[in-house]
Amino acid sequence: MKNNIYHILRGKFLVSDDSFKNWRIIIFISVLSIIMIASSHSADKKVHDIARLNNEVKEWRSVFVDGRSKLMRLKMESGIIQKMAEKGIAPSPNPPKKIKVKSEKK
Repeated sequence: MKNNIYHILRGKFLVSDDSFKNWRIIIFISVLSIIMIASSHSADKKVHDIARLNNEVKEWRSVFVDGRSKLMRLKMESGIIQKMAEKGIAPSPNPPKKIKVKSEKK
């Protein structure tokens, strides 16, 4: 048992006659760990991209809501009357009258 631990610590399993099997396993595990690390970095990058896009969506949504509220204020009758008063145009004191056209039957 003690000899086995010394062989491992000194690295004799890497230079012995059947070390080719050990090197294959070590290289295989190293390649797998590199792939796992790359996959983890890729997943982290995607998470950061999703968070950035969510922030952009929130920002554009707030810009949209702000623009819609400004449009609603501009479309209000009181706002239109005020804008037209600046240009010297006032609303008519007489309300509009509805015109009905009757067609003649032959």
